[in-house]
Amino acid sequence: MLSWEQTPREISPEGYLNAAMRGDRVQTLRDRVSAPLRDRAWVEIDLAALTHNVRQLRHFLSPQTELMAVVKADAYGHGAITVAQTVCEAGASWLGVATIPEGIQLREAGIEAPILILGASNTPEQVQAIAHWNLQPTLCTPQQALVFSETLGIENRSLSVHVKLDTGMSRLGTSWQQAAEFVQLVQRLPHLKIASIYSHLATADSPDPTVMRQQHERFEEAIAFIEATGIKGPKLHLANSAAALTDPSLHYDMVRVGLATYGLYPAPHLKAINLKPVMQVKARITQVKDIASGTGVSYGYQFIASENMRLAVVGIGYADGIPRNLSNKMQVLIRGQLVPQVGAITMDQLMLDVSAIPDLQTGEVVTLLGKQGEFQISADDWAATLGTISWEILCGFKHRLPRVAVGEALEISDQAASS
Repeated sequence: MLSWEQTPREISPEGYLNAAMRGDRVQTLRDRVSAPLRDRAWVEIDLAALTHNVRQLRHFLSPQTELMAVVKADAYGHGAITVAQTVCEAGASWLGVATIPEGIQLREAGIEAPILILGASNTPEQVQAIAHWNLQPTLCTPQQALVFSETLGIENRSLSVHVKLDTGMSRLGTSWQQAAEFVQLVQRLPHLKIASIYSHLATADSPDPTVMRQQHERFEEAIAFIEATGIKGPKLHLANSAAALTDPSLHYDMVRVGLATYGLYPAPHLKAINLKPVMQVKARITQVKDIASGTGVSYGYQFIASENMRLAVVGIGYADGIPRNLSNKMQVLIRGQLVPQVGAITMDQLMLDVSAIPDLQTGEVVTLLGKQGEFQISADDWAATLGTISWEILCGFKHRLPRVAVGEALEISDQAASS
């Protein structure tokens, strides 16, 4: 249960890893840091739920289909190193990141699984970093491929690369109509070895499969053109979380799963397996007070008490990732009861109407996302209120909230492993 905010700096990363493996020291380390982690507000990462989700996904896939766990954006806010370690132990064989620094962070933590950089890299300096850290890039254009080949040639090094096709996402990738020509170019260039050919689906979470089927057909046609040139062997992958849960014909050699890894479904109709949310967000009550009817609460008096009530102030706010637009629209859980938030959410604090819990005390724990008793509040609930998606909610929690690992799996924080 170590965190970057309270990690004793004199202990090396290896020291933490060794301590985490030895029962005689790990409790001492926990005692030193676990209490301060929960002084104000924190994010709990359930490693047992994470392991469960990976195993559910692996069981759902055919044995020959590999699972890439997408851990970009600090593993969707869950902590990239801890998540990467856990998912690899649970059955993921690949990791996906968006940027070179994200990949380097994992390598510095000692993670050896193959890592695909899903974003584009274009400069010789980026090529050198990718090669040095044994990462695998995405190639989207002929110009990019030439830069890679020329830069690697200077150092007389070779690199596995992944060719991305645009089949309708209109984002990264060479047009599927030029797929064969592009793949032939990459194949001819020295120092490059094509490890996979892939594309990304734009509407896999939609109940209407029309666009997804069109993209699938384009991908199949592009692969047929490529194979007709005599090029065979690279892995093929197309499915994200939604597609992986929709249609086994989309699985190919590998699936790239992000949201489902973290226990959320891409859409309500895609509940093919049992997933468990990995993240809970909690904070403590810092003050309890009584206010009279007619009293305004917080900035702008967006809430005015219609009767005498009891307020609780909670030490978490929009600087921590609680969307300000949830002001007066959200509920939290205290002692298994749903409690309304009132007034404008401020940078570091928010207020609750706790009139229904007259004996509430300072220091009690509030669950903003997660489960207490029979009630559960999810990122989907916040997303629905805000008119956005759960991905954005998960990625929004700031790093001043310590990530505290709980559950059966190894309890060690990202920064402890990378500091």
